[in-house]
Amino acid sequence: MSLLDEPDETLLARILLTRVIEPGDEVGGRWVREFGVGGVVRRLREGGAAPPGVSGKRWAGLVARAEAARPRQDLAAARDAGVRFVAPGDAEWPAQLDDLGDARPLGLWVRGRPGLRMWALRSVAVVGARACTEYGAHMAATLAAGLAEQGWVVVSGGAYGVDGAAHRGALGAGGATVAVLACGVDRPYPRGHTQLIGRIAEQGLVIGELPPGEHPTPSRFILRNRVIAALTRGTVVVEAAHRSGSLATARAAQRLRRHTMGVPGPATSALSAGVHDLLRGEAVLVTDVADVVELVGDIGELAPDRRGPVLPRDLLEPAARQVLDALPGRGTAGPDEIARAAQTAQDDAIARLYELRALGYVERHGDGWKLTRQAVMSVRDARGPC
Repeated sequence: MSLLDEPDETLLARILLTRVIEPGDEVGGRWVREFGVGGVVRRLREGGAAPPGVSGKRWAGLVARAEAARPRQDLAAARDAGVRFVAPGDAEWPAQLDDLGDARPLGLWVRGRPGLRMWALRSVAVVGARACTEYGAHMAATLAAGLAEQGWVVVSGGAYGVDGAAHRGALGAGGATVAVLACGVDRPYPRGHTQLIGRIAEQGLVIGELPPGEHPTPSRFILRNRVIAALTRGTVVVEAAHRSGSLATARAAQRLRRHTMGVPGPATSALSAGVHDLLRGEAVLVTDVADVVELVGDIGELAPDRRGPVLPRDLLEPAARQVLDALPGRGTAGPDEIARAAQTAQDDAIARLYELRALGYVERHGDGWKLTRQAVMSVRDARGPC
């Protein structure tokens, strides 16, 4: 049953509290758990003694907020903007948010047509620096597009930098994405992303804890990150300095026992220093979509083995490859010298040398043997550039 079918007072009481209690306020969450939504609202309206865990000064501030709240107007404004209110107990409520305990949102304002609960079941957060590099933007967009193509919902915060690149990557792939805002969902922030957030609302979902018209604050950004972490199966951090807010998302994911992943960057980049600290701890290094899906996906969704290209010499039998490796890089060598280096009998070495000559790897010069140009290049490729 939708909360819109519940008695008006129950719905309006919860909406009123979104004006009074700040997101992530565990003291307020404990009141709701102990006294119920209606009980907390009655205490606020009566303006009596402060409940446990709050000073008289702060309680007076909360009472003043409650007096100024207009839940019917908020609900009407939300409906006019195509926004619905989803709360614990609603059919659309993502149960994984209950892992936040008393810091659980009082409810979520949701803009967009898809069902939030179903989308959240197969979702991954991609977050990172606002002032990201081209590398960071490329990795965020590539990961998001790949996840979207494999049926995953990409969740981020709608901010500049990595967040925006992740949303655009998912949208560009025709996939699903969710923006979790630290303000009212009818007031896109940052303003430079108004068009992007509008596009997300049309193709995906825009959600937030704050009622219509509310503006973001530094603390609201940090507290918003716990919703991103709780909503998803795992969090990927793409570029983050030591003091990046995206690290708060990663830490929340770790506390909630969600998968925490990091994309490595240059050791000289300050924008990757925070990610590298995560990777020194419990976070898992990921470099592509396969790595991410192996962690957050179902059993059997394994990343492919990482191997370099197959070289022609890789197809040789081990004994022939051993004789080939025994030839000097320059000049010739006799069969006895080659046999000793290959740790085999001279007759066996001669047989392998004729086999290698037929394949174009060696050539005979008098009584000695030497590598052909093809073989020299093959050995260099096998050893790499170092």
